[in-house]
Amino acid sequence: MSDPDVRLDRDRPLAGLRVVELGNFIAAPTAGRLLADFGAEVVKIERPRTGDELRNWRLYAGDTSMLFRTINRGKRSVALDLKEPEGRDAVLALLARSDALLENFRPGTLDRWGLDAATLTRVNPELVVARVSAYGQTGPMSRRPGFAAVAEAFGGMRELVGEADRPPARVGVSIGDSIAGLYAAFGIVMGLFDREQRRRLSQPAVGPDERHVDVALHEAVFSMMESLVPDYSAYDVLRERTGGRMEGIAPSNAYQCGDDVSVVVAGNADNIFGTFMRTIGRDDLADDPDLARNAGRWARRDELDAAIESWTHARTRAEVLAALEEAGVPSGPIYVAPDILDDPQYAARDMVQYRSVDVGGSDREVAFPGVVPLLGERSLPVNDPGPDLGADTEAVLAELEDER
Repeated sequence: MSDPDVRLDRDRPLAGLRVVELGNFIAAPTAGRLLADFGAEVVKIERPRTGDELRNWRLYAGDTSMLFRTINRGKRSVALDLKEPEGRDAVLALLARSDALLENFRPGTLDRWGLDAATLTRVNPELVVARVSAYGQTGPMSRRPGFAAVAEAFGGMRELVGEADRPPARVGVSIGDSIAGLYAAFGIVMGLFDREQRRRLSQPAVGPDERHVDVALHEAVFSMMESLVPDYSAYDVLRERTGGRMEGIAPSNAYQCGDDVSVVVAGNADNIFGTFMRTIGRDDLADDPDLARNAGRWARRDELDAAIESWTHARTRAEVLAALEEAGVPSGPIYVAPDILDDPQYAARDMVQYRSVDVGGSDREVAFPGVVPLLGERSLPVNDPGPDLGADTEAVLAELEDER
């Protein structure tokens, strides 16, 4: 548990906190990663022998994927079987000396294993508990299983991704899981802040049997859907898929250049549009009063996109971006991984950092994303990549004995 004698770390403000992570895949482990990035000791409990299934996702060599190494960096891996009394007792002993519990099992699972709210409160009445699940801990769908793919559809996102004349597509990362992880991490920090406030005011703690942080994957997605429901409720407007565009905003799209790569240009602000059109040699569009406001531009979006792409097609990506930068029109390249590794902006803020990792039997310097947000001008040094299965079991259990 957090120690008042622990010296504050100016760079990692969560130092001194201990978080126990029970869960697999991406959502809850993302929350654990964020907490570990900023100094918390995150003890990840994994099943013996198989561990977190994420270890095998996108596995190209060895026995642990870079996806697992990334999402679980800075954590300690303890292999325990929660279905057995010994495993349960070890977790309870750990929770008695921890600040927060983070879990993403289906509702009711921990109760069956003897880790119910009443038991958690008994061992640690100040424990902050964050639960991540497909549909939340309550409601008619609460016991259903679900992954981010389902949550992104149920939360309204999937219907808006892709071209209008094709079935809905999916964002190429598990965005629903990641958003839920952000909310869970925020919820834990909020709970810890509340705990400290209550201590300061000598008020009783709010234990796990009274309150927990409840993050539903689909609600996390839904919360990011901007005015999807208000637009329908107020105007009877149903949002539609618009490909690279954003509905109601123009011109803003991806445009192909003459060297067969594309750029994204967002020339949709009223005070930018005229400059943008003059830059591409279309003074007629810049001076057209019907295009002075966004509604008029959206009505003529196909015409505008055709004019812009006619200009980008005649130039290389570098030429396009140089001209738009000089004019002050927001624009940028569409990057793939090698572009990110070579970009000076990423380098200037230490947003790509290299760590030695065992890749299929040999050590290799692997690039990992930096720590966000920055607490200063550069990213904090990234923690060690996600640990091997059970790498810290003996050490953690021995430390527990010493703390008793």
